[in-house]
Amino acid sequence: MIPESVTLIPRFAIIIKMGWIDTYTALIMPYFLGNALGTFLMRQFFFTIPIEIEDAARIDGANSFCIFWKVMLPLIKPALATLVAITLVVNWNNFLWPLVVINRESMKVLSVGMTTFRLQQTVQWNLLNAGVIISLVPILIIFFFAQKFFIRGITFTGLK
Repeated sequence: MIPESVTLIPRFAIIIKMGWIDTYTALIMPYFLGNALGTFLMRQFFFTIPIEIEDAARIDGANSFCIFWKVMLPLIKPALATLVAITLVVNWNNFLWPLVVINRESMKVLSVGMTTFRLQQTVQWNLLNAGVIISLVPILIIFFFAQKFFIRGITFTGLK
């Protein structure tokens, strides 16, 4: 897919023009616009759905929006859960983008904060390791609850 470093400067220029430096909006908005992985994952999953399902819905009188909302959307829940889980993990562990757009100490995300904690003159490894464990707990909890959808989405995405 496209490396984050390639799109870093154009995204940063847009964030500056919008006046979002040092705001939570600068951290959140770029990920709502989508990415290549999400497009590819959803495309592959839609290809696994037989066209006959759409044809049957059309015969029953459904329009395109109704087919998407009532037929396709329930079928792609595993892929959506997989996409949400992958996007969440990638953004939770993201280091470069928050480092670029956030300057205030009070707004730094956990990954950037732990790195600045490590760069102090004396590193307290026990506190740093505790921070690592604390940063892992939310991801593990989310994966535990979404594991069924995550594995089903990964499995069905490659099938034809």
